[in-house]
Amino acid sequence: QVQLVESGGGLVQAGDSLRLSCAASGGTFSSYGMGWFRQAPGKEREFVAAISWTGDTMYYADSVLGRFTVSRDNAKNTVYLQMNSLKPEDTAVYYCAARYRRDREYSDWGQGTQVTVSS
Repeated sequence: QVQLVESGGGLVQAGDSLRLSCAASGGTFSSYGMGWFRQAPGKEREFVAAISWTGDTMYYADSVLGRFTVSRDNAKNTVYLQMNSLKPEDTAVYYCAARYRRDREYSDWGQGTQVTVSS
């Protein structure tokens, strides 16, 4: 089990960039695949991006492909989400999540960080 704390959210204008961070503690970070999800008001939570526990495979939702980049720094126990060319439809609470190695489900979640993109 790991504890996750997101940071880096804020209010930006369309076209701006933000970098979200998710700091992990309490587990062997390098053994966890990490994911980013988001939930907009009135909508279900959706997948945004993920990086494998080995760090060599990344996955992206079609809506963010080419604009967002997920990365990890195992020395800092941190996963990042670089968000470029932000759009108003990217407005949501962003959550990071962890799953152990090849587990199918994410077992640990952060509290979320708000990202608001104005037009």
